[in-house]
Amino acid sequence: MRRVVKVALWGCAYVLGLVALVVAGAWTWWQPEPKARGTLVNGLWARHQWVGEPHTEQEYRDLARLLRENHITDVFFHAGPFEADGTVPSAKYRNAGELIKAMRRYAPGVRAQAYLGQIRKVDGHGVTDLDDPAVRARVLDTDRIFLDLGFDGIHYDFEPIYPDDSAFLDLLERTRELTRGRGRVLSVALEQPTLVDAAQPVYKTFIPRHGTVHYPSRPTAEYLRAVADRADQVAIMTYDVSLPTKSLAGWHFARHTRRTLELIGDRTTVFMGVPTYRPLMDWAEDLSVALRGVRRGLDELERPPARPYGVGVYAEWTTDAREWGLYRASWLPETSGNLSG
Repeated sequence: MRRVVKVALWGCAYVLGLVALVVAGAWTWWQPEPKARGTLVNGLWARHQWVGEPHTEQEYRDLARLLRENHITDVFFHAGPFEADGTVPSAKYRNAGELIKAMRRYAPGVRAQAYLGQIRKVDGHGVTDLDDPAVRARVLDTDRIFLDLGFDGIHYDFEPIYPDDSAFLDLLERTRELTRGRGRVLSVALEQPTLVDAAQPVYKTFIPRHGTVHYPSRPTAEYLRAVADRADQVAIMTYDVSLPTKSLAGWHFARHTRRTLELIGDRTTVFMGVPTYRPLMDWAEDLSVALRGVRRGLDELERPPARPYGVGVYAEWTTDAREWGLYRASWLPETSGNLSG
């Protein structure tokens, strides 16, 4: 018994030592100030009330001023979610037409995209069954409604999307035919890439895709490239890190920025998602850490990507004036100036 206890104690000490080394290494790595600055191509997820409720002219002007000041090029206005059959009731977007007119008046050049999604049905769990061709056809019909209203693009956020989801790729192909035919854009929100692609068969075999403990819906390198080849923009939902220190959370943002841009930065526009809401471990993960981490990831690139890239701020309804000031100071290029006039 004493021998077992001794081995167990040594095992615990070994694990704690490894954890301490990782934390210390991350802290040391985190200290240098990033050299890379941000870009003038950035996205913002916006609340549903913009399409669902009326607003005053002053509210529209204030929104446009915020977009100009912060160099937001793409706004994903929440317009759904989809019903199970792939439709969206018209009552949910009754103010969309007025919103688009106001965007044309006060924020010309900023793309207003219809942010549409739902919990994707997987193994009998979820809402919208994209495996059903009839559902995908109705999703496309719904997209046409929003494009007819004047939206500059369709922004999909179906979750979960696993790296063997061929139905989703088919939907992307058909949606891009639709958007390109109208001179609009298709953008997609995805989880951050896997840490180890080789582990996916193990996850798929031994871990269910639903429940409290489930197989994470992360795209492999191959699947991420397949999505990028079918979309004009890919937004990576890098937030919800759940790591206990700022340096570890910052490493997460840096790693995924570097890897994502290396994988698809030459294929499509990329937005790295950064949070302004209060995540689970908000003492470690906040906007400042996320922006610094993204910039550290840019520092680690051997060369800039061929296509535009920036950050996607999640979300408009959780970002206060202090955070917008931090965003401008920490992210925008020093020569960007103020476009609030």
